[in-house]
Amino acid sequence: MNAVESKTKFVSTDRRVREDRRFVVGRGRYVADIDLPGMLHVALVAAQHPAARIVSIDASRALALPGVHKVLTGAELVEAVNPLMNGLETPQVRRFPLAVGQVRYAGEWVAAVVADTRALAEDAAERVKVEYEKLGFVIDAEEAYTPQSTPVHPEHGSNVLLDKTFVWGEVERHFAEADQQLSFRVVWGRNSTVPIETFGVVASWDPWQEVLDVWASIQMPKYSDQIARSLRLPGNSIRVHQDVDVGGSYGVKRGIKHSVLVGHLARALGRPVRLIEDRLENMRAGDAHGPERIFDVDVAFNADGIVRSMKMRALDNVGAYAGRAPFQLGKPIGAIVGPYKIESVQYQAISVTTNKTVQEAVRGFGQAPTNYAIETAIDRVAETLGLDRIEIRRRNFIRHDEFPYLIPSGSTYDSGDYHTVVDKVLAHAGYDDLVAERDRLRAEGMLAGIGIAACLEPSGGNSSFEPLLNDKNTTSTWMDSCRIMVDALGTVTATVHTTSSGQGHETLVATVVGEVLQIDPDLIRIVRPDTLSSLPSNSPVGSRMAIMLGGAAFKAAEKVKAKMVAIAAHAMGVPIETANYVDGTVRTADGREMAWEAIVNMAHRQFHALPEGMDPGLASDHIMQVPTGVQLPKDDKVQMYPCHSFEFHLILVAIDPLLGKPEIRRYVIGHDCGTVINPHIVRGMTLGGIAHGLGAALLEEFAYDAEGQLLTQSFMDYLLPSSHEVPDVEIVHHCTPSPLTVLGQKGSGESGYLGSPAAISGAINDAVRPLGIHFTRLPMRISAISDAIAEAGPTMTQEEI
Repeated sequence: MNAVESKTKFVSTDRRVREDRRFVVGRGRYVADIDLPGMLHVALVAAQHPAARIVSIDASRALALPGVHKVLTGAELVEAVNPLMNGLETPQVRRFPLAVGQVRYAGEWVAAVVADTRALAEDAAERVKVEYEKLGFVIDAEEAYTPQSTPVHPEHGSNVLLDKTFVWGEVERHFAEADQQLSFRVVWGRNSTVPIETFGVVASWDPWQEVLDVWASIQMPKYSDQIARSLRLPGNSIRVHQDVDVGGSYGVKRGIKHSVLVGHLARALGRPVRLIEDRLENMRAGDAHGPERIFDVDVAFNADGIVRSMKMRALDNVGAYAGRAPFQLGKPIGAIVGPYKIESVQYQAISVTTNKTVQEAVRGFGQAPTNYAIETAIDRVAETLGLDRIEIRRRNFIRHDEFPYLIPSGSTYDSGDYHTVVDKVLAHAGYDDLVAERDRLRAEGMLAGIGIAACLEPSGGNSSFEPLLNDKNTTSTWMDSCRIMVDALGTVTATVHTTSSGQGHETLVATVVGEVLQIDPDLIRIVRPDTLSSLPSNSPVGSRMAIMLGGAAFKAAEKVKAKMVAIAAHAMGVPIETANYVDGTVRTADGREMAWEAIVNMAHRQFHALPEGMDPGLASDHIMQVPTGVQLPKDDKVQMYPCHSFEFHLILVAIDPLLGKPEIRRYVIGHDCGTVINPHIVRGMTLGGIAHGLGAALLEEFAYDAEGQLLTQSFMDYLLPSSHEVPDVEIVHHCTPSPLTVLGQKGSGESGYLGSPAAISGAINDAVRPLGIHFTRLPMRISAISDAIAEAGPTMTQEEI
């Protein structure tokens, strides 16, 4: 426990997560629970080809069914809405909710059918006849990158959305001076978070108020702004109801095309309209796929294992449209060297379109694939030199006394103590015993390996990667906010200006406000106003809410406390600096005191007794900017996220050589996210992240065949880890407070996931190394492992294995 934690009354204590109560008893409120009078339902007609010209759409048979109100096509919709926003400056890569003139991936929405019930809309959708003229297509990223590849958007001129090379430091000199070099390629397969709840949205248009009411299972910034722009409405004509629970997201619940589509239909038909994806619609066309990335890495290092420089080429297959996907190559720049003192880096970021489903933001926003590449590089250096993989990390780690530490790409790491976290994990796990257990399993004929990963979680959610990749974007603000009101009866209400996405924001805010005001957090009510009543927020993305929402709540509560002290000091006739606030009571040096109830009563009812110039009542708000987030990029360098959590994974994996199925026998993670506000929430984030990473490493992939068809369209084919695959996880806590935040807290929303794929990959490669096998692609499916073992196995004796 650090100095901050030891002084706190509620922060870091073992308190219940207040949201859990309503979820456990089934009182969550999801989009599917929104049932408005006269509401209509949408089903979608999907394209069967990866690329084709739409010759005609015949909806006559669908419209003949009683209860079918509308069949909307892209040709009609394009006349009424603006294109969805792109992050990059790519005006010829235009995306609409429905295909316009041409389909660009199998599953793309061609028409929307609106009917009295979802079942009727589905039946009618099967009656819509679409005539296509097939076109050439491309699904491979390397092929799409070549000038002669079939263009997904001919007007754009190529399939390349982004191709930018950054050079930070004297890369060529460091490569020339280094004792050795190595090169390798690794591939991160296309996967995502695939939440239990698919995306859903309800829209209702009030023509008399000229307001579009929206209920949606969203997790994204500037949602209402983007809907307004696309629907050609003023911003204050969109009212998003933020008291809707979100059944899982971690980035993928953006839903802009869904919302624009349903918003347009609600206006056109004068009825509330609801669209809730079924699993097929979600997986093949929900704009919810994650990175699909090829890394080519060169590393220069000395004979003692010190890594001097790195060259990384990252080629990302973003699918048919741009969206925000290319920015997932930008966030990793803020931690491009991981926790290591690598002197220089060359980084080529390439983003290409193909005839695949659209990629969008996914947990970590591109950091987990980059961590996988970096950790593979460290393992390869250790293997080349014959050095212990933990020792080589220790030699390259940034030391505790070197913080704040400036990395080559321009970001300064705020704090850390990586060596201590590693020492704690090794002591907890009994590292020598773990090695002995691996060797015992090998002696019994099993393939066994130890996996190691040391990764950073950049947190605080800045937007600086946007102007770094698009110089026309000059955004430097990524604020969040909180409002606090103490009513005339003395009870406290705090507002959160974004949706609940499962990260425990109500618990976070109540704990922080309770800490500042020294009142029981369970007595503080947390509410979520709609967007027309909200302060600015950029939503729970980028592992930022403990830092930003927590910071805004802290500052707003401090303003309330300061006002209460000023009122009490004035009433008791003492200077403010001599009055002390203790547990809701203000006390003077001579022993007098004024209780909470008296201060509240004076603030609300006795204006004549207030200090001159003070407004009545007890209310405050605070809009908080990202710590350190004040500058635009310069010379291709940028201060990215302000805070940097650290995690160290140590795992033991055993593989039966006949089956090829990995079994995780031990999983220990050392985790440092600064001051922990609520231990239950951080633990839940970490455990969920490890399960997510296990899926990415071993099971989950949106796979396509050579004809551009998605093969994994249900959970029969897209395999999620179950309780049988997810091991017991032992978490070793350490706290290195951030000097930049109000309580020393850092982010934890992406924890576990950012390092577990690298650790699992390392463990399996350690297990099969005696067979001369290297797995270089995720996921490492059981079939690939067993086939590789079978191919290599006959040449090995039992003793050699």
